[in-house]
Amino acid sequence: MNFRKLAYLLLREAGIGVALVLLIVIFMLVAPNFASPINLMNICTQISINTVIAVGMTFVILLGGIDLSVGSVLALCTIVAGLTLTNESLSPGLAFFLAVVVSLAVGALCGLFNGFVCERWKIHSFVVTLGMLNIARGAALQISDSRTLFGFPEVFTDLGAQNVFGLPVIFIMALTLVILGTIVLNRSVFGRMIYAIGNNEEAVRLSGHRTILYKIAAFVICGGCVGVAGIMYMLRLSMASPILGVGFELNAIAAVVIGGTSMMGGKGSLVGTFLGACIIGVLNNGLLLLGMGDFARQIVTGLIIVAAVIIDTYRNRLLTKIQVSE
Repeated sequence: MNFRKLAYLLLREAGIGVALVLLIVIFMLVAPNFASPINLMNICTQISINTVIAVGMTFVILLGGIDLSVGSVLALCTIVAGLTLTNESLSPGLAFFLAVVVSLAVGALCGLFNGFVCERWKIHSFVVTLGMLNIARGAALQISDSRTLFGFPEVFTDLGAQNVFGLPVIFIMALTLVILGTIVLNRSVFGRMIYAIGNNEEAVRLSGHRTILYKIAAFVICGGCVGVAGIMYMLRLSMASPILGVGFELNAIAAVVIGGTSMMGGKGSLVGTFLGACIIGVLNNGLLLLGMGDFARQIVTGLIIVAAVIIDTYRNRLLTKIQVSE
């Protein structure tokens, strides 16, 4: 392996992992109790929901799009699932099963609406998903009468408190989705088409493929992931609220961008997205242990997003130079 090829691989994959390790080492040195087993388990739990939403967001951003509605759709999914779980006419097991189904269905339908409107009328996803942000939030408030839902069946709440191989069950769910998504993107025709459309949609269209279907499918996957995140949220906190999810879209986009996925589409990976979510989780947890407030942590997160975009721009230029010179 020559120097240029080694530099290409390091720029493409290893940089985000090195950044995460450095961040962990710094907080281990300066933040009390950061490396305690309880705190590490807390970090795993805290990053799980953002990781799952970011997995779906990665599919959309790889196409050069964006989904600003994920936070509001998450609230709508939890309200619909919460109403199902608290329906006394259903047995606990059946209510659990139906809650999962309706949460996934609501998320996927919102994604289908976003993708269809974007492609049918050629409207940028920024505008369409901004509209869905308000539609889903309003629907969640209307359906729930602005109430927070509690009192889920024990079979549901007990599962949320379980550990698998010593890790929180929702963290295992997040890892599973990352692995499945990685297989889809790297080992399937659908995944290769996502990358190809993100790189040059016109070339893919002229080769005879219906790019519209792939782009709509990416939004449906994003919505489905939000539906899964909704169930995970209720497993974690045993509640559903129409006002939750505010700012979740920012965290998901941050995880994707920090993980190295290009906002222009065509470049990125779910491994990078997972590492990006880990960086945000470690950063929030470490700053909280150091006594930094919510507002200050939001400022830091925003600055990191801007820095990640700048670094991504320079990284792409370096990768292009390395590829051209080979």
